[in-house]
Amino acid sequence: MKIATITCHDVYNYGASLQAYALQHYLESIGHNCQIIDYKPDYLSNHYNLRSVANPRFDKPMLRQLYLMAKLPGRIGSLSRKRRFDRFTSDYLHLTTTRYASSDQIAANCPKADVYIAGSDQIWNTFFQNGRDKAFYLDFAKGKGRLVSYAASFATEKIFNDADDFVRSELKNFDAVSVRESSALTLLEALGRNDGALVCDPVFLLEKEQWEKLSEKAEPQNPKYGDYIFLYDCERSEKLKNIAVALKKMSGCKIVSVSPTKGRYADYDCEMSGPLEFLDLLARSRYVVANSFHALAFALIFQKPFFIANRSEGINTRMRDFLQLISLSNRLIDSFEQLTFTDIDYSKTGATLSLLIKKSKNFLEEQTLVLLL
Repeated sequence: MKIATITCHDVYNYGASLQAYALQHYLESIGHNCQIIDYKPDYLSNHYNLRSVANPRFDKPMLRQLYLMAKLPGRIGSLSRKRRFDRFTSDYLHLTTTRYASSDQIAANCPKADVYIAGSDQIWNTFFQNGRDKAFYLDFAKGKGRLVSYAASFATEKIFNDADDFVRSELKNFDAVSVRESSALTLLEALGRNDGALVCDPVFLLEKEQWEKLSEKAEPQNPKYGDYIFLYDCERSEKLKNIAVALKKMSGCKIVSVSPTKGRYADYDCEMSGPLEFLDLLARSRYVVANSFHALAFALIFQKPFFIANRSEGINTRMRDFLQLISLSNRLIDSFEQLTFTDIDYSKTGATLSLLIKKSKNFLEEQTLVLLL
């Protein structure tokens, strides 16, 4: 069966790339022909633009040129990270031959499929523009096939930017709806969908051994790391810094970061890592410290001791709901005083997770079986 998926697959984010790969790979492993719709609207296309001015205060004559000159060395240096992401996209994501910049463009030349799947990740986060983009609600595919969401995430407990009516209307497009957070089920009901299913993030659809095999494709890492703490900080969090430094003192492990710490406290900055290096570094770590949902997800897959901190921007339902579901809420901490070396009982956690994975796979299989009846 032909399946077309749409997600934020090419935004130079570790979790976004790996979840897109996981859903595609799983669907292909059970016999489907799967393509990811290569959707890159303007608001998702400004990464590594050497001429962009992020702060409008500097987007003025003269100031603009000085700003760009000051930023240029760092931006050129970061292109090695871009190349690793681009290589991963080219080697592992099966994209449509056409790249689209709007939902209307997709509608005008829509790839043929039996099932269209929106998801996973924060495609419905209305705090950002993608959550207010009709493409991520499969508006372009109405009347063309079965329309499904898989593990879509609002990432918050409410709708932002007065988009309630828009989201409520667009949700009517779907024949079946599944989300990644339990809080999203409540939000769905408030928006008129009482038939939502709770499923796991796509990365859990693949086995640990499959991720280990993929991680072996990473570029070789520093053999001198020894035992280390894998750090992924999405917002230069002082809270996360304090937790990582305290854990370093308690454990004697060095800190290896895939986010820039600019020499502030990590022993090794690996910010130029791509998705494969992210996997490899996390898989070989002693501990995981992060404020990222997908760092949490892979810590669980690789059965690592981990500590997760809330993010200041308020998109924490993803981590909070999931940890509550698997009875590990004590791993969501706010200060280094809450650090504990209590072992995680992965036999108990694994049993709960296995049930959710089975339910999730059943949900996906049902979306194709219904077309055969």
